Formats: sequence, C-alpha cells, structure tokens
Amino acid sequence: MDTLHTLFYFIVAIGLLVSIHEFGHFWVARKVGVKVLRFSVGFGKILWSYQKSPEDTEYALSAIPFGGYVKMVDEREGEVKAEDLPFAFNRQPVWARTVIVAAGPIFNLVLAMALFWSVLVIGEEDIKPILGVAEQGTLAAQSGFVEGDVILSVNGKTTPTWTEAMSVLMAAALDGEQAISVAVKGQDDESLERIIHLAEGDAQNPEKLFQHVGFKPWSPKLKPIIGNVLPDSAALEAGLKKGDLIVSADDVAIKDWMQWVDIVKKHPGKPIKLSLERDGLPLVLTIIPKATPITGSGQKEGKIGASVYVPGDLLKSIKVDYVLSPLAAIPVAFETTYYYSITTLKMMGKMFIGKASVENLSGPISIAQYAGQSASMGLVHFLKFLGLVSVSLGVLNLLPIPVLDGGHLLFFGLEAIKGSPIPEKIQMAFQQVGIALLLSVMALAMVLDLQRLFQ
Repeated sequence: MDTLHTLFYFIVAIGLLVSIHEFGHFWVARKVGVKVLRFSVGFGKILWSYQKSPEDTEYALSAIPFGGYVKMVDEREGEVKAEDLPFAFNRQPVWARTVIVAAGPIFNLVLAMALFWSVLVIGEEDIKPILGVAEQGTLAAQSGFVEGDVILSVNGKTTPTWTEAMSVLMAAALDGEQAISVAVKGQDDESLERIIHLAEGDAQNPEKLFQHVGFKPWSPKLKPIIGNVLPDSAALEAGLKKGDLIVSADDVAIKDWMQWVDIVKKHPGKPIKLSLERDGLPLVLTIIPKATPITGSGQKEGKIGASVYVPGDLLKSIKVDYVLSPLAAIPVAFETTYYYSITTLKMMGKMFIGKASVENLSGPISIAQYAGQSASMGLVHFLKFLGLVSVSLGVLNLLPIPVLDGGHLLFFGLEAIKGSPIPEKIQMAFQQVGIALLLSVMALAMVLDLQRLFQ
C-alpha cells in the first residue's frame, strides 16, 4: 500500500508539473500564431483524444503518465502543407520562437508562486522557531545562541515557523555561504543578529552539517507520563498504557521525559525494571526496548514505541498558525519563489564546479519518496513540495544546455546576434553533447537514490 501511495502521488506530481510546462509552450504558441497539431498529457499510445475538426489541435491523453508534449507544425520534423507554412514554428521570427520556448519554464515558476501563495492563504500549523539548548562544540554554541532565542529571519528572509527557519538555513549552508546571518529575539525581547560561520567543506554532507550546526527546537520539561502507545511496540508488549507515570527505572528516579528517553536509547535489547504509578496505584513491570540501527553509524539504540503525554495548553503555547490574507500573500509568494530559484541556481553552479556535493542531487526514487511523504503529511505539505519541484523544473530548463529549453534560447540569442540561424549540423552536435550530459547526471542521481534506499 505504501508503494502504491508513493507511486500515485509521484505520478500526480510529475504529470501536473510537466503538463503545466508543456501547456506554457502550447498556450504561447497559439497566441503568436503557430499551429499546434497535438497537445498530449502523457507519452506513448494515445488512450483518448478530442479534435474539433481536422484543422484544429488534437487534445490527447496518453498511456505513460510521466509528462506530456506539444507537437507543432515544423518543417524540420516532417513535410508541411503549403497552406500551413506561414504557421510553422521554424518560420517564425526569433522573438516569437523565444517566447514560445521560454513559456514552459516560466509557467513552472508562475505555478510555483501560485502554489506558495495557496500555502500562505490556507495556512500551516507548525512549532515556533524557538531554540533549545545549544550543545558545546556546535556552531550554534560557538555563535552565541542560547536557549529561548526566537529566530526571526535567516539572511533577511522572514522565518515564522521552525520548518521554514531550518529550510532556509540549510539551503544557505548547502549553497556554500560561509557566513549566515540569523536575526533572533532574545529572552528580554531584544532583537539581535548572530552569525554562523561555516568552514570550507562543511556543506558536503547535509545530515552531518545539520548536526554540526546544532540547532534544536526548544522543548519544555515534560513529566515522564506515557502518551500514545504504538501497536507492535515494546511498550505494548510490556503492558504500558496511556497515562502511566514512570517513577523509576532500574531503581533510578526519573524526573523528566528526556531522562527516560536517554535511558531507553542506552538499553537496546536489554531489560529495564520500571516502577510506575497507574491511576494512583504503584505498579512494577519490565520492558525490553527494541534495538534499532542508527543510520550511518553501525550502532543501535533502544526504542519502545511510545510518545510522551503533552498537556493541550502547553502544546498550544509552542505552536503557530501562519496564515496570510490573499493580498498580503502575493509578495511573500513571489519572494519565496525568487529565493528558491536563486538558491537552486547557485546550488547547481556549485555542484558543477565541485564546491557542493553531488549528494544533493535527487533522482526519481527520492522525488517519489518525498511526494508520498509530503502527501501523507497533508495538503499544505504536498503543495509546498510541488512548489519546490516546480521551481527546480523551471530553473533547470532555463539552463543554457542543448536539448533543454535554455539551450534553444541560447541558439536563438546567437541567431539574433549573427543575423542568421546557427547551422543545423552545429546544433545537432551540441544537442548530442547535451543529451550525454543529461544522461550522465540522471545516471548519477539514480545511483545516489539507490544508495540512499539501501542505506
């Protein structure tokens, strides 16, 4: 079921984003007078089609749902009727061909802005960006961050939620910036600016980078009271129930939940004698935490499959509902789209020159997993995921690489300067190079995906 869920939302995401891209080409082509023979959602065998008349565009739904295509009248792709020659793509002036080709990625960026706008208007619930204790040796501690600091912005971008603050921070770090400005509000309500200084090479591994930065959300001291108990868990097997107060573990008094968590982690597969209080009565039982591998370390830690009980009023105090009016959301959505576009472009550039790790590449498996996970988290998270991928698709297609839209735009620019089209032999040679480059990147992304999958 999880695989079908992931595959379904991956198809929805890619189908929607690529179809919008192709619709941009289609819509602008029609507007500038180019005849469009077919607009297809999907590739391969046509399952359904509609055509008002033989002279009109055929609208098709095809068997392979990963994208779509637009087929225009073009002498380079086959014989064209004499009456259709004025409407052929290749006979249009440079400006017309330019706007047609540019429309695809531009529509992706416009879609991203619309998606981010929708998220802002619908609103999202998250925790406030309040910092917990900065552990010694982390960049957070070295930069002077203290427990209770509220993050206001990162590099000038407002970050009203914890997720937004960490996303912008990590994007800046992975982009290779070595001095990241973080504006915070201290406990005395004074606004302060703290600078995180990164060393060369810090951004090579995203997971290690986040641990090195050392930001953790503020967590109030919670009583060691059991909340929800998961099925097939060590807690259920031991007989723990919601509302149980943990008094001691192996005769050590338990004062708060985090103390209990530390004990559990240190006892993978080992029994722990618990003294509880249930409905005001004492109870003794034994629990054996399940041994769970720690990713990338080769070690294991204990887990019992139970959450802490959090009082409703306390939960409400650390949560934030971030929502804007439709009008106020427009400039914020534009700023968000611009920010992620520039960040994506910088990241691609740094990977190209070797200043950022290629591990930041995501292939179809990773994208499919993100699609399924974001959809499971709710509509707002899925819309944000679509927005981010739409930005990536738009920026990627604007790169001056032959085969991509940006490659065609490059040739059009040279044609405008030269006064005549670039010879087809030269274009074909560069397109072969572009295809080889894209296939290499896709192969690398697939290998990285498989490594992540098996790890």
